[in-house]
Order: sequence, then structure tokens, then C-alpha cells
Amino acid sequence: MFQSRTHTCNELRMEHVGQKVKLVGWMENVREVGASLAFVVLRDFYGTTQIVLETEEMLAAVKALNKESTISVEGAVRERASKNPKLPTGDIEVIPEKIEVLGKCRYNELPFEINRSREADETQRLKYRYLDLRNPAVKQNIVLRCNVISALRQAMLAHGFLEITTPILTASSPEGARDYLVPARKHPGKFYALPQAPQQFKQLLMASGFDRYFQIAPCFRDEDARGDRSPGEFYQLDMEMAFASQDDVFAVLEDVLPPIFAQYGKYNIASSAPFRRISYGDAMEIYGTDKPDLRIDLVLQDITALVQGTDFAPFAPGNTVKAIAASGSELTRKQIDKLCADVEVQAGAKPYWFRLDEQGELVGGIAKFLAGRKEEIIRALGLKPGCLVGVAAGKRDQALKTAGVMRKMLGAAVPGHMDRERYEFCWIVDFPMYEIGEESGELEFCHNPFSMPAGGLEVLLKAERGEIDPLTITADQYDLVCNGVELSSGAVRNHDPEIMIKAFELVRLGEEDVKSKFPAMYNAFCYGAPPHAGIAPGVDRMVMLLAGEDSIREVIPFPMNKNAQDVMMGAPSAVTQKQLDELHIAVTAEE
Repeated sequence: MFQSRTHTCNELRMEHVGQKVKLVGWMENVREVGASLAFVVLRDFYGTTQIVLETEEMLAAVKALNKESTISVEGAVRERASKNPKLPTGDIEVIPEKIEVLGKCRYNELPFEINRSREADETQRLKYRYLDLRNPAVKQNIVLRCNVISALRQAMLAHGFLEITTPILTASSPEGARDYLVPARKHPGKFYALPQAPQQFKQLLMASGFDRYFQIAPCFRDEDARGDRSPGEFYQLDMEMAFASQDDVFAVLEDVLPPIFAQYGKYNIASSAPFRRISYGDAMEIYGTDKPDLRIDLVLQDITALVQGTDFAPFAPGNTVKAIAASGSELTRKQIDKLCADVEVQAGAKPYWFRLDEQGELVGGIAKFLAGRKEEIIRALGLKPGCLVGVAAGKRDQALKTAGVMRKMLGAAVPGHMDRERYEFCWIVDFPMYEIGEESGELEFCHNPFSMPAGGLEVLLKAERGEIDPLTITADQYDLVCNGVELSSGAVRNHDPEIMIKAFELVRLGEEDVKSKFPAMYNAFCYGAPPHAGIAPGVDRMVMLLAGEDSIREVIPFPMNKNAQDVMMGAPSAVTQKQLDELHIAVTAEE
């Protein structure tokens, strides 16, 4: 089958009994039974096979080796007397005639036990990632990643998309995160930037006359790590369609993704087309987040008017009060306090709670402040005995954020409110075009400045004349969300230079600013650009969901740590003065 072996370590079965075979792999374990009897577990990429040593000569050859040495075994296959039904090769074993050492492990002690590497400290796992990846459970995530990318590529080609690669060295542009800069040796004082996304290039492809583009695109952003975000680099299924609307983009992904999730996912139930569409405003009011986990049946209810005038300070006039009622709760006071503490850490504000006991009384937490309005609260929230109610209060944005986190944690903690074993997709649509900047206090773009405003030029002119509030303008932007994880953002693009200039003028930027910051795209659009739209689902997050992992690092072959360091390769690292001189760079160290 292969040049160096006749079979893999997962291939031999009863029909191979009596055959002479040659296997290669890592010596995973050795169990000695006597002076001349031992059992060796041989592992390769595909699986394991038991090797039985029945001579002192063979035992001596193996005893001289450390575990994880690579060896070649030639011998005969025989039926096992004591079979292992848990293993595909559990009916057979190999009796070696020859053992050859291919690569000796020179260390008596390993940093961690290979098959239990996921229990090791993450720093050790990343430092010795090549050992971590020998663990079949870890390796399987990388195999899954390969299969998913292959399926995505085949599906996109089947839908008529062309795979086109775009430049890695490009110009810095104002995006949502910090650029990684690359000094240009031939142009002292100037820098390339690694692309945060192929955004401008794919829009230029649409202006170039390509109808459907995609690539599995590497993207680079200098941003901090999270559980669902890797620092430094990530990959996305980048796509763009000419002469397309929002519905056209939705139709493609609703056709591409469900079969892949159903085939490769940990759960075999995935939303079918059409995915549910939720406006940004409704998502915030009902779920407290723009990436709701629809596996949870809990919703936010507004009780602001109901609790006005109570003696509880957080319910003061001007504050928003949201409640989440979870029926069937048997959480103890200690568990509730722990849940509230976790919400506060994640949301940055303290939540509150009370419950309706079996006698129909409000008890615990802030119940004493609500006693005078018991009947109204029970009726408004539809409470039944045993209901636990989480409450968030404060300025509107903070109250919604806190309530959203509370909903998610209550859904996971109280049985019966979360159907974990499924993939629930939804589209979040109608995002605000503008917002008031936290630092500037002035009007700024809320998300992608190149999204088409809903209503086009007319709505921008109305805002300019003061006929409408610019904060009420929505954009033809959309997010794809699955199980509370944002898989992607996309938009119908603003392809009209006149509309583009007017959109930027509302945030105090003129035509010259647009021309100077985005010269290629602006000029290309002046030569007649088609309406176009696109999206770019994150491959890493997608595979994380499919594998049922909580951390994105579990599905990346060689991830960085939370501090954007590659502890295995020692990156980032210092460079020589000669290298700095060639690039016309001086490093100034802070004292």
C-alpha cells in the first residue's frame, strides 16, 4: 500500500490472519508480562495495532527504546486470544520477526502523556504542539478542519464561484482592528500591511467583471485573543457576488452550510433554509445581544414601567429594567450567587434576582422591593411557582448587555431551557449605519463604512437636511449567527461613488478623504461598478462549533497563546541589527 509499509495500524482484520505484514508508527506503550513476553501498542496516523513480543531478543530490542520512538515492525498476523471489541484491530495482533528503529525518542520523560494531553497545561500543550497533535482526539479536530474546508470549496465551486487568491502584502487601511505592518526594504519609511480581510480586493474583482468570487482567505488582525477568536491570524470563507442582493447571499449560504453542519457536526440537527431573520433592534430587546443563542427558549421582558417608584436605587427613573423568567429552577442560593457573580464578571454590571415560591410568594434577592407589586409582576412575567427571575437594571445599553449574559447563563443552568444538541442559525439584519462614538461623542460609522444605507442617497440627504435623525438610518448589513457565535458579517456594498461620498460627509469626511484613503476602490467604482454583496464566514469558528469545542485553539494546527505568542517557535522574536539596518528601522526600548 505504501512504500515503507504494507498496511496502516488501523487496517488489519481477521481476513489478514496468516499474512506477513510491515507496519510503521510510534511505540505508544510497552507492557511487560515476563522475561520474554511483552505487549506493544503501535500507533500511526490511522489507529493502533497490538504487537506481541515472545522472544528475549525482541523484548531486548524494545526495552532499549523510550516511548514515542518510531519503529518498523515486520511479522505475521494472528488471531488474538483475548480480543478487544473497543478497537477496530482488536481481533488480531502481530508477532514480529524484525523490529527496526526509525526515529529514537531521546527523552525518558514526556512533557505529558500523549493520550491525555488535553488535560495538560495549555502552555505545555502549545510548546510541544507536535506531541499534542499525536493525541488522536486532538488530531481528529485537524482532520475535521480539512474535511470541512474541502466540503466548503466543493460547494462553492458547485454554485458557480471562482476561487481567486488576493494579495497578502497590501496597503494599510482604516479597518476595525490594528494592522500588522511589514517594512518595505526598497522604500525606506514605508510599510506594507497584512490584509485584515480581502475586502477591497474582492470588491475590485466585482468591478473587474468577475461574477462570483470566493477563497479560503487568511486574514491578519493585531487584536487580543478570546475563546472564539485567535490573535494574529484566522481564515474565512470569503465570498462576493455581482448584481446580487442580500437575499442572493442568504440563499447561497443557506444552501451550502446546513448539509456540512449535518454531515460533520457533533450534533446532526441543523437549521434548514430559510434561516430565521431578526432585526438588530429586536435581537437586542428580546435577547440582549446581537448574537443570540436560539437553542435557549428564554427571552428578555421589559418591566421598567412596572417597577418605577420602588425604593430600589437601580430602578431609578431613566434606567431600563429587564427580566428573564426561568421556570422549573431548583438552583440553590449558593448556585444563584455564583451565577450572578459570573454574570457580573462577563457583563461588567451586577445582576439581581428573585423567585416565586410554592406558596406564591416572591422570595430571595430583591423580592422585598417588589412585594407591593407582586400580583402585577406575576401576571406580567407569567410566573409559576418555582420560577427564578433574573433582573438587569441600568442605562439601556448596559442593562441589555447584563440581561443578555444572564439569559445565556440561566438557559445553560436551569434544565429544560436549552436544547444543546443542535445547530440553530439566524440572520441578524438592519444594523444601524451610524452611532455616537464613545470617545469622540460625535457621529461615526457603526460597522462597515462601505455598506449600502437602506434607502440609498435619499435617506442620506434627509439626514443632511435634518429631516431625520441619522441614528435611525439602517444599513444593508447582516450577521450570520449560530448557537450564539457570530460566524460572519456581510453587507450589500455601497458601489455608487455619489452615495459613498454623502455617507462619509455625515461623519465629517469629504470626497478627498475617501479618494486618499481608498483610491483604487473609489476610482474603480467611477468606471461603472455592478451592485454587489458578500459575506465571509469564519472557518476557525465554524470548525470549533462542528467539533463541539469551547476554544478556537483546539481546531487550529499551530495556534498562538492568549498573548499572541508562538511558544513553540519562539515568536515574536528579536532580530539582528543588520536586519533592522536593511529595513531602515530603529528600535527604541522603553525604560
